[in-house]
Amino acid sequence: MVSKNQIKLITSLVQKKYRKQHQLFFAEGTKVIQELLQSNFELEHLYITKPIFTDVSESKKTIVSDSDLKKITALTTANDCLAVFRIPNEKQIENNGLIVALDDIRDPGNLGTIIRLCDWFGISQIVCSEQTVDVYNPKVVQATMGSIARVNITYLDLDSYLTDAKTEVFGTFMDGENIYKTQLPTSGIIVLGNEANGISKIIEEKVTQKIAIPRFGNLQLTESLNVATAIAIVLSEFKRSC
Repeated sequence: MVSKNQIKLITSLVQKKYRKQHQLFFAEGTKVIQELLQSNFELEHLYITKPIFTDVSESKKTIVSDSDLKKITALTTANDCLAVFRIPNEKQIENNGLIVALDDIRDPGNLGTIIRLCDWFGISQIVCSEQTVDVYNPKVVQATMGSIARVNITYLDLDSYLTDAKTEVFGTFMDGENIYKTQLPTSGIIVLGNEANGISKIIEEKVTQKIAIPRFGNLQLTESLNVATAIAIVLSEFKRSC
């Protein structure tokens, strides 16, 4: 069984302030949990509805009923497992190769997808403005499908970070240079902006080269691309140029 105190603790982790207070977050689903178990994340406890994850110590897992799992899940339909992990200390930023910088990304699904895309394209470092959604938000963790274990995510004063950057800073803008006709380097910082407002004015001042994904539709009335779709195209072009 899951005790009342355990239910209270786990459900509180939906909110950032309690994740920060307890230094804990949770993940759901066999694939995501397996990825995290195979990484450096430290397991606090595992809740399962059937005997899975047999390599996990019995002292670290509890078999619960479907109804108990429903009490602690953040999903609309509960999965068959939920794991609580410790939030690790932030690692030092690796300022080499390509780095993705996020300026006020608010949607958890977008951040999770961006992390997954960075993992796919071999980008090991993401730097986020302090206003960007928390990486340990349950919806972000779920959307990463385990890629959170392989990409280093750091929160910082993005303006100061870019001011001190000793590399090219690329930003996506509607009036930028056609990315398909641009000679792209193997290193640099790629900035992506807020879903509604794009890259903020203060961060735009730090961009050294503006790039754009051109529209090919006859009417060209589409205002913008989803930020996760945009980074998929941008990273593909950067990697094609390698």
